[in-house]
Amino acid sequence: MRAQRIWKVNGSANVGQLQSKLDDLNKRLTQLENEHPESGKIEALKSSAANLSRDIDDIRCAEATAALSELLRK
Repeated sequence: MRAQRIWKVNGSANVGQLQSKLDDLNKRLTQLENEHPESGKIEALKSSAANLSRDIDDIRCAEATAALSELLRK
């Protein structure tokens, strides 16, 4: 069985913070690509950005699922 992440959904503050980190990471990635296109750090940053993006999606899906469950329960 594949392990799944369990998120404690604290509202949009978590998503906002993660989105801010992702935005900063993308800015740094753009700077590195412009200054040092051959840098090995670029791939590491791209990987970090992809992971952070997945984390944001996971939280948003968990929030949507919780909201839908609440609507269906009513």
